[in-house]
Amino acid sequence: MITSAVDPRLELARDRVGAVRVLPDPSLPSRLLQLADGRGLRYFAKQHGNRARYVQEVHAYRTWSPHLNGHVPELVGCHDSSRTLLVTALSGTGADAVAPGSPEEGLAHHEAGRVLRLLHQVTLIPRSGAVGPELAGRLAGWIQRADQAGLISVDERRLLAAHQDILAGTLMDSAACHLDYQPRNWNIGESFGVYDLEHMRRDARIRDFARLEFRRWQGAPRLRDAFYSGYGRRPTDTEQRLLESFGAVEAVTALVRGYEQEDLALTSHGRTVLARLS
Repeated sequence: MITSAVDPRLELARDRVGAVRVLPDPSLPSRLLQLADGRGLRYFAKQHGNRARYVQEVHAYRTWSPHLNGHVPELVGCHDSSRTLLVTALSGTGADAVAPGSPEEGLAHHEAGRVLRLLHQVTLIPRSGAVGPELAGRLAGWIQRADQAGLISVDERRLLAAHQDILAGTLMDSAACHLDYQPRNWNIGESFGVYDLEHMRRDARIRDFARLEFRRWQGAPRLRDAFYSGYGRRPTDTEQRLLESFGAVEAVTALVRGYEQEDLALTSHGRTVLARLS
């Protein structure tokens, strides 16, 4: 990977840890660099294009990550004007590299549940009335964008609006949530680790299960069982029904983003989830 000498990610790293070298990794998105210092310690330097995401991720590292001590990278430094941050790299490999159906895959989901519970337990506010209306408002915005782009039928709009009403009228537990909790952001090493805190904020607690429910568990219920075994409890019947409403959020956001980014796989995922809800 060719990187400019004035790359703010390199400048931040050199300022905080000294001389570094780039470790090429074609699997990483362009905004991420993997680096190593003179002692061989590895880091990730990340530059956000969106200021809100940058602020949210720095806040997450400073506010929420202490509750996951040892399971998330350490924030080494950040630079506000360039929206750049530097974190330590976790030892091990990404959970997405684990063979499907293997015992290691089940263990990863068990550990994912156990670690997520650490975060949820300490930040829990039971049956909050503030979360639902906010989520309903966000869903309404996505519905409008999908409708304007001609991505949903009248019946699908009616279905999504019904889930919007459910969200608006339901009391639900809130907690600090990762909100992109899935194997691509998990690390398996000496201990289970979690990357990518840019979406982390206080939200409905069970929403942290939605990506797994609708992207990973449909054809692999044993992984759902392993996760909830680690988490310590399964959703109640009421929470499971509410999770379907978060499936509505998953479906319409995938449709809109797939359309805007010309991502056929994301669009197909949105269609699959929407069909399940119908």
